[in-house]
Amino acid sequence: MRLPPHISTEVLISAGVIGLMDALNKFDPNKNVQFKTYAEFRIRGAMLDELRSLDWVPRSIRQKAAQLEKTYLSLERKRGGPVEDEEVAKELGLSLEEYYDLITETKGISLLDLEGLRYQIPQFVEENFLTRLIDEKENDPFHLLSLEELKTILARAIDELSPKERTVISLYYYEEMTLKEIGAVLGFTESRICQIHTKAILKLRAKVKNYLYDTA
Repeated sequence: MRLPPHISTEVLISAGVIGLMDALNKFDPNKNVQFKTYAEFRIRGAMLDELRSLDWVPRSIRQKAAQLEKTYLSLERKRGGPVEDEEVAKELGLSLEEYYDLITETKGISLLDLEGLRYQIPQFVEENFLTRLIDEKENDPFHLLSLEELKTILARAIDELSPKERTVISLYYYEEMTLKEIGAVLGFTESRICQIHTKAILKLRAKVKNYLYDTA
């Protein structure tokens, strides 16, 4: 999926080059492993480490995002489908304006917060999710969720979003339009599209986390 707006491709490429240099220095041909395989491992590891170091979201914002995710999941289970903003605001004991402010605060949160998941699933507290994600000996990342399963879960979760949220996700991640461009197409302000995008991401995170908890 597309990188968050605060991370540039160039930054990851630079990290990858460092990973390649590390591979050149540490590669041992006597270990019967192809250099290509070893280099890919080191490059991907360097890129993931860089992403982790750039994860600037404060703990307080993570807590607010978690509260929203829990509320979305709970209300959708009760209703059996997407819920309106007014319902979520009421459940949280907030005015609609306060609810939108809360959404705006959490806009920097990413879809798959690997470090967050690492500490939220008890049996993985001592394990490094990023290392396991790039471990070629493992056929399914996290030992819980294969990439194909993740795609299936995300596809199902996207289908359960409201039509407006699905449209924003599609235009942003698949058509690679900016939030401003999406706003122009849908007739909303950029800030409103940002709110819709954030809500969609939080709902998708909640569904993925819920699956991980159930599988753990």
